[in-house]
Amino acid sequence: MTRAISIAHAGGPEVLVESEITLPAPGPGQALLAITGAGINFIDIYRRSGVYPMAHPYTPGTEGAGSVLAVGDGVTEVSVGDRVAWSDIPGSYAAATVGAVERLIPVPDGVDDLQAAAFPLQGLTAHYLAADSHPIVPGDTVLIHAGAGGVGLLLTQIAKIKGATVITTVSTAAKGELSKGAGADHVLIGYEGFTGKVRELTGGAGVQAVYDGVGKDTFDGSLDALARRGMLVLFGGSSGQVPPFDPQRLNRGGSLSLTRPTLVDFTVTRAEMLGRATELLGWIADGRLEVTVGATYPLADAAKAHEDLAARRTTGKLVLLP
Repeated sequence: MTRAISIAHAGGPEVLVESEITLPAPGPGQALLAITGAGINFIDIYRRSGVYPMAHPYTPGTEGAGSVLAVGDGVTEVSVGDRVAWSDIPGSYAAATVGAVERLIPVPDGVDDLQAAAFPLQGLTAHYLAADSHPIVPGDTVLIHAGAGGVGLLLTQIAKIKGATVITTVSTAAKGELSKGAGADHVLIGYEGFTGKVRELTGGAGVQAVYDGVGKDTFDGSLDALARRGMLVLFGGSSGQVPPFDPQRLNRGGSLSLTRPTLVDFTVTRAEMLGRATELLGWIADGRLEVTVGATYPLADAAKAHEDLAARRTTGKLVLLP
């Protein structure tokens, strides 16, 4: 038996109930994992509330870190005792879970357990955004919305590593200080009128790319903030989903481009996932990339963690500690 959060039916945070569950032995290609920390993400809320239908009962959470307790037949990728992290293994709101070894990321000694639990989902996301969705090159100027969020803080740092000038938007002055601490060159407090401010900061030219995880409330302004042949990378919708729009707006705006990517398409193989993770973990270990953990919660307070995340009372990454 292991302690875990169970959800019997869709609903509010109150459906997150601590219980005891029985885990199966790891089968071929699987490992039994002791969990030292589980990342808390908006997708967990969407699944809990029924926006994304789930089979019940289930244990939420897909991101975390820990160590290998046992392996199934034929497993060679990891060994008992190895420290590992993951972004997509179900049942991570628990003291232990069983998952596919092909999705496990080896964690080096220079990265602690909390960093390991906090980096996978948002770190891998920030990596593909900066390396693939719009490959940042030295001299680019980019706009990053929600610059004090988990992805925003990491993406800002990666953009600076790659030689960009970074403009961010945040909702409060306190979040602005966090964004500045991550290396943002210009921080805009509040979202009202951000397009004009971006144009002013760029001498009227606009930015080469906008990384927009806010969605509905910022979409129009994001398009208008782009330079000729600029790219709008729409990777989320925390304010709601963007309604249908006329593609001719891209033409009128200066041959603009729009992409709506998702992480699964940028970690298709284990080799691709490990390539991204290895670079991220190297930056973390040598101090070039800081993973900001905004708050930690004991497993029993998973409902409080969901409430805080949904109310946007937090910054950085939230982590459950089993």
